[in-house]
Amino acid sequence: MQKKLKQLRDEYLKTASEIHHKRRKAAVKFEKEVEANLKAVALEKAKFEVKIIAPSETDLRNENSSKGLTAKGFDQIEFYFSANVGESPKPLAKVASGGEASRLMLILKTTAKSTEAEKSVVFDEIDVGIGGRVAEAVGLKLKELAKTQQVLCVTHQAQVASLADQHFLVEKEIIGKKTKVGVRELNGKDKVEEIARMLTGAQITETARQHAREMLKSIK
Repeated sequence: MQKKLKQLRDEYLKTASEIHHKRRKAAVKFEKEVEANLKAVALEKAKFEVKIIAPSETDLRNENSSKGLTAKGFDQIEFYFSANVGESPKPLAKVASGGEASRLMLILKTTAKSTEAEKSVVFDEIDVGIGGRVAEAVGLKLKELAKTQQVLCVTHQAQVASLADQHFLVEKEIIGKKTKVGVRELNGKDKVEEIARMLTGAQITETARQHAREMLKSIK
């Protein structure tokens, strides 16, 4: 049994080592693609790194040690990120703000070309702090991701909302002494009115309506 165990361990380490080297090679390419795509969503100066940490040679040679050995290999992988010039990349969970994290996650998923068709992803105000051309770029990335997954996005940007396949309006109203929140799907004229309101505010002009129609028409 000891002999069989050693044989299986040797086979495991050989396969895990091959995976380790392939991961390192793929990580370099992935880092470059992610950083290039981040420029489109107003993160031009961002740095992204894939940290791959393997057990020491001592641990790997120790036949009594199973430290770091898993069904997916012996690597520990973590994404590092920095949004600003002069700041060294740090673990993603510790450095990214809500909007930055959402945009980075969007880029990671579209760059990786995920095919998890049964998955759903939710982006809450991914467009905070951006507008115009960048908001449209974010909307296009969301639409690209929606080809393989269900995407739900909460947004206040007309450029993002106009690119959606379906639109739902969340409304809050006070009835008596209670506040109620309702959700309704928008279709046809209502969709145009809401996009126009997002463009101009409370006073909706015919120019805004025409602009909204053009935005909605351009995605068909």
